[in-house]
Amino acid sequence: MTGSSLTSSDQRFQPMVDPFGRTIRYLRVSVTDRCDLRCFYCMSEDMTFLPKKDLLTLEELDRLCSAFVAKGVRKIRLTGGEPLVRRNVMTLVRSLSRHLSSGALDELTLTTNASQLARFATELADCGVRRVNVSLDTLDAAKFRAITRWGDLDKVLAGIEAARDAGLAVKINAVALKNMNEEEIPALMEWAHGKGMALTLIEVMPMGDIGEGRIDQYVPLSLLRARLAKHYTLSDLDDDSGGPARYVRVAETGGKLGFITPMTHNFCESCNRVRITCTGTLHTCLGHEDASDLRKPLRASADDDLLSAAIDRAIGLKPKGHDFIIDRRHDRPSVSRHMSVTGG
Repeated sequence: MTGSSLTSSDQRFQPMVDPFGRTIRYLRVSVTDRCDLRCFYCMSEDMTFLPKKDLLTLEELDRLCSAFVAKGVRKIRLTGGEPLVRRNVMTLVRSLSRHLSSGALDELTLTTNASQLARFATELADCGVRRVNVSLDTLDAAKFRAITRWGDLDKVLAGIEAARDAGLAVKINAVALKNMNEEEIPALMEWAHGKGMALTLIEVMPMGDIGEGRIDQYVPLSLLRARLAKHYTLSDLDDDSGGPARYVRVAETGGKLGFITPMTHNFCESCNRVRITCTGTLHTCLGHEDASDLRKPLRASADDDLLSAAIDRAIGLKPKGHDFIIDRRHDRPSVSRHMSVTGG
């Protein structure tokens, strides 16, 4: 895969600013809707995945990402599904790393379930990736298999260690699940902090039909934080990772603990993110059914003029925020698409 590097002098486009004055600097790109796990809060057990012909090629994903870099994006996160199950995905990572070398991009990273991380950790580091987020909800092997439906915890833990050995910083993301892992959160936090890894807790989000209701999965993080505060000293931090998490320092462990609270407190006022699916659909808000087709202008012309105009139109429609709801009266998806399609 080839492509020219972008320098500041090449950035002919104006920065992307939405109707509420937020400058878009962060792009999350789903390279596949497929995953080798079936976490019950994310997917139904019998998922129907997109046919290969509907997906953007790796070359098209590279061109699309590069167009966003030219328009001022400074951080790209590759997601899925599970990004590392996409065949030859490292070709895309290596190609995009040219923007790190040129200085046009500050960070290239990914979110992974770590099942394939032992295979790719060293190459990711060689491509300039400096940190990864790993989705891990429990350290109990039986619970892990129940949550993921067939996952192997040892394989994930080996992937995490391979990443650390390769020099990658690892942050653990855990979805808080009622009557499943909520009592384990202190132990998960102490384990992560003991290895120098931050932990971020995430509330269940009502995205996609998973074959069961969300209300029996949902636990508000305000409740978990109150429980933790009875045993740990939590001090608010001003850290801004460009994402939705709000962080505290835990005095007893010395580590960082994050909270992503789309249900109890949305994080929209400072949102600088947009998401692209593996089919080239742009979503400017996680919690809205908004969609802008970028595949058509991408394929319509060899230059990026049509694509750039389509991006500008989409950014001009970015909503102020989302309104996720989970309760007995609204125990249905707020948006029809699964998180694996949107990109986690």
